[in-house]
Amino acid sequence: MDEYEIEQTVLCAKDHTGNEGVAEAAARYPGRFIPLVYLNPLEGADICREKVETYVDGKGFRGIKMNPLRHAFVADDAAVDPVMEMARSRHLPVFIHSGHPPYSLPWSIALLAERFPEVKTVMIHMGHGHGVYIDAALKMAKRFPNIYLEMSGMPMGVKIRQAYEEVGHDRIMFGTDYPFHHPSVEIQKVLTCGLDEAAMQDVFYNNAKSCSANKNSSAPDRRSGALYTVGKLRRVP
Repeated sequence: MDEYEIEQTVLCAKDHTGNEGVAEAAARYPGRFIPLVYLNPLEGADICREKVETYVDGKGFRGIKMNPLRHAFVADDAAVDPVMEMARSRHLPVFIHSGHPPYSLPWSIALLAERFPEVKTVMIHMGHGHGVYIDAALKMAKRFPNIYLEMSGMPMGVKIRQAYEEVGHDRIMFGTDYPFHHPSVEIQKVLTCGLDEAAMQDVFYNNAKSCSANKNSSAPDRRSGALYTVGKLRRVP
């Protein structure tokens, strides 16, 4: 993080079994991580609620992560609704993997966002590597103002600029999906997408900070021009 001037990273585990490792990392490096609780809604509402109470209410986690592809549920399945209700009542953003059929398509995420308009719903990878899904992510985000886009793993830098200009200057954010992508590769996408310096500051920093903030927490600026980013924890070093 220091090598690439990443001030803070939005951090989740590799799956729903690793939340305690994220808590340990956040405690070990205070102020560096914005932790998300990773949930599998197919475990049931009671288990998900217990994890939210443990990690959000008890340990200060600031958002929820779900991956329909990993756990084989469609993003707008009714099983997800209790998780979204937990997010709504706590003013938490929900980060959802996107871009892989049949589970994590932008249209399904949009249907979920439509049911819960008060919940900030972050479409991670904004459709990923398929042009049709990237286009769908942009169209769905334009339709529903509570959808935010994160650009890691999405190969077309020009789509970052398009999102900034057409979806909204506050609804496209930088991420790395580390360790699956190198920070330098994701940084270059933003630097070469055609946005001016002020706009890149929104993408690199302001938008992720704003999206991850809630009424119960705030993260102080520590470094001018530093980055917020989105990554996964493999292990605590």
